[in-house]
Amino acid sequence: MVLSFTKSGIYCEAGDFYVDPWRPVERALITHGHADHARPGHGAYLATDAAAPVMRHRLGDIALDTIHFGEARQIGGAQVSFHPAGHVPGSAQIRVEVDGEVWVVSGDYKTTDDGFSEPFEPVKCHAFITECTFGLPVFSWTPQPKLVDEIHDWWAKCQAAGRPAVLGAYALGKAQRILSHLNPDQGPILTHGAIENTNAVLRAQGLHLPDTIYVTPETKIKDHPGALVLATPGGMGGPWMRRFPNASTAFASGWMALRGVRRRRAADRGFVMSDHADWEGLNTAIKDTGAERIFVTHGYTSQFARWLTEQGYDAGIVETEFEGESLDAPSEEEAAP
Repeated sequence: MVLSFTKSGIYCEAGDFYVDPWRPVERALITHGHADHARPGHGAYLATDAAAPVMRHRLGDIALDTIHFGEARQIGGAQVSFHPAGHVPGSAQIRVEVDGEVWVVSGDYKTTDDGFSEPFEPVKCHAFITECTFGLPVFSWTPQPKLVDEIHDWWAKCQAAGRPAVLGAYALGKAQRILSHLNPDQGPILTHGAIENTNAVLRAQGLHLPDTIYVTPETKIKDHPGALVLATPGGMGGPWMRRFPNASTAFASGWMALRGVRRRRAADRGFVMSDHADWEGLNTAIKDTGAERIFVTHGYTSQFARWLTEQGYDAGIVETEFEGESLDAPSEEEAAP
């Protein structure tokens, strides 16, 4: 096999490297900078030049080499290349070819162009290792133009009611995707520190984001009437939220497709969006690879592997330590079609 599955991660013997390993290894090829894929402790790292700044921000002074999208590189007996995954800026699928056989590791991905990350590109292969975080038919994302309108409409209603609008989104990727489509003329935009730190890294790369105001301990919401506040989901669950009394709260997550999750979060609004592929996106991506062998990693693995088998694929499940989108873990009853 081109790639094998070990206790440390996905391994290529021909090149003596791992892809997104979860235990320390000598050489790691990294799909993107989220913490469950880019971990500390490896001897050497290889990632796209667009993913590198966030990785350095998160992991510090690491031995990091970079590669351009589409550039082929020989590592031992394997030829590797990185291709856009559409998940977050710089995120990649990793193509590995050994003796004419091609395997692709998807990392995390989405197939719709969000206007911020590099758009997903299908890669032809013999075997495809894919996430399936949202591998059930119930998951279908709101089209982006409609999503942007919904967020602005909710924000305007909060302004009319004299309430701050606090929107929860992950600090890397989703927050910036939302921010890149906000109209700053509608009102001030405040950000949680974790989001603002990531904003600074991405702005330094040349990515355009509207001006934002970093929330500090001294920040008083009365000084920013009509504000929309971008917060981390963790920040919304703690004392950080005391700065925003009488706030209307919302979350942007794929899990907002499930009413039970939104109920548990006690959110006023739920925006159905994700930086992972929905059901249609997963199926389209797999079909476009032309692969006959499919390995599913994190998400609804048993359900999705069964579905793929019914469609004629040679599908199997791979146990990994990737996490996907973990705003809340829904029960099986909540996720049932």
